[in-house]
Amino acid sequence: MREYSVPVLVDVPASANLTDTVFQRAEREPGAIALRRKVGDDWIAVTAREFRDQVATAAKGLIAAGIEAGDRVALMSRTCYEWTIADYAILAAGAVTVPIYETSSADQVKWIIADSGAKAIFVELGAHEETVRESLPELDELKNVWCFESGALEELAASGAEVSDETLTGRRTGRGTADLATIVYTSGTTGLPKGCRLTHDNLLFTARNVAQGPLERLFTTSGGSVLLFLPLAHVFARIIQIVVVETGTVLGHTPNMKNVAPDLQAFKPTFLLGVPRVFEKVYNGAEQKAAAGGKAKIFHAAADAAIAWSRAESSGGAGLGLKLKHAVFNKLVYGKLREATGGNLSYAISGGSALGERLGHFFKGVGIEIVEGWGLSETSAPSTVNLPGANKVGTVGKPFPGVTVGIGEDGEILVKGRHIFDGYWNNEKATAEAIDADGWFHSGDIGELDADGYLKITGRKKEILVTAAGKNVAPAPMEDRIRAHPLVSQAMVVGDDRPFVAVIVTLDPEALEQWKAANDRASATLAELSADPAILAEVQKAVDDANRTVSKAEQIKKFAILDIDITEESGHLTPTLKVKRNVVMRDFAKHIDDLYA
Repeated sequence: MREYSVPVLVDVPASANLTDTVFQRAEREPGAIALRRKVGDDWIAVTAREFRDQVATAAKGLIAAGIEAGDRVALMSRTCYEWTIADYAILAAGAVTVPIYETSSADQVKWIIADSGAKAIFVELGAHEETVRESLPELDELKNVWCFESGALEELAASGAEVSDETLTGRRTGRGTADLATIVYTSGTTGLPKGCRLTHDNLLFTARNVAQGPLERLFTTSGGSVLLFLPLAHVFARIIQIVVVETGTVLGHTPNMKNVAPDLQAFKPTFLLGVPRVFEKVYNGAEQKAAAGGKAKIFHAAADAAIAWSRAESSGGAGLGLKLKHAVFNKLVYGKLREATGGNLSYAISGGSALGERLGHFFKGVGIEIVEGWGLSETSAPSTVNLPGANKVGTVGKPFPGVTVGIGEDGEILVKGRHIFDGYWNNEKATAEAIDADGWFHSGDIGELDADGYLKITGRKKEILVTAAGKNVAPAPMEDRIRAHPLVSQAMVVGDDRPFVAVIVTLDPEALEQWKAANDRASATLAELSADPAILAEVQKAVDDANRTVSKAEQIKKFAILDIDITEESGHLTPTLKVKRNVVMRDFAKHIDDLYA
């Protein structure tokens, strides 16, 4: 078995826990800016002492409410300032945070609360509270529902006023690295979500080795800041929050992932994190804006120059002619793109699925280097990450310090390290299936390690399609290529036990509005557009582009465009925008069958 290891860089003492930095920094640097909180249209600075005090008063309120060490407390909210306060307050009270996506249905909420045995829950909005209260009669363990919108943090501060500092200190410092910090439920693309048990050690070990290792450049710059907009219920945003707190980087939140642009311009982050769809929409939006202004040729020339410059820089450096062209477009195009993200952004982190080499090189050429990483909830988010300045575009980087990655005989990616989860909550059978007798975690992803230890993801074991002719097909790389087209929202390749490979596609509503205006089709419906010859020709271009990356036997022979978009709200995507393949297969079975009729 081929494997690659990176030595541990930072050890974590057994007495440490996630709240130490919050409380210690408040004493060491009380006036340092820890967060910036949006109030109306203004971003208000929150000092390290103010942050600690709010965490402490909320934690005392939890203790006064009867929350004991090791108790589970659920947290259902969009990404916001209160989420972070509640999370650290739960941990400071010695309890365990159980995040729940704010888009979850009543049945999903009921399952997670019941399975985790949560004794209380924080919610953000009245609508979230209503969802929880629907299930209250069946949740015997749940004693308290605290709503941010109704003043939950103020209520807890008042009710915990009689709890002494000594009591809080004893509760907080009584938790060490071996203790459970959180139960993160997988988003559930198939079946019921499983709860991943993550300890203080899992998260601290990961955060400190990533921050002082491959991503040191992102977190050591004076005045560094990050604006979080991905759901904090997902381990990817959660580990970044922990890294930001650990390193003293300024943290901000915005709950609106679909319309983050105004907050980016006001907050002016130095780096951010996203999933590939976010970066695809930034590129597509810029391309369509240029086309609407009659500057499509200039934009495409600028994009080609950015990509060529990035590729050249990765393989020895650009020539004089390319450098001059890049400098001209930097003034005409690239600077405007950077301004759209606030003007200070130089790095971004992407995860969740493949970004694609073209997009990675484009942003690097523009002056925003996107480093891709890879991991799962079971690995405390990252297992590998690219290095700024040594970023091998098209890979997900090398193992971070303290991690070993191996490739099994069947191509499956296996992982070892202190970041590997403690097992699934209430599901020892699933734990035994995930971690083998030699301590390897079986990721379910398929990949390759190059000679320098960089990992490339080539597919997902459970998503490999086998056609009727016996050809194995990895759908994800082709889906990524098709989805990169400006008019495409989602793409799902099909062909399991079928005579050939096909794909179903949905159109991006925002992109369609611009296309309709430019093509004199303002009154056209989505149903009409899904059969429009010009749209069909555009999607065919995207399919042809994907087909160029695979063998003839793997190529897509037919496609169908759905006359609706598949979204998280429709139940077809997870909160991190992964397609729930089984749900799409069920709901659009007729469309798929028609492809093979």
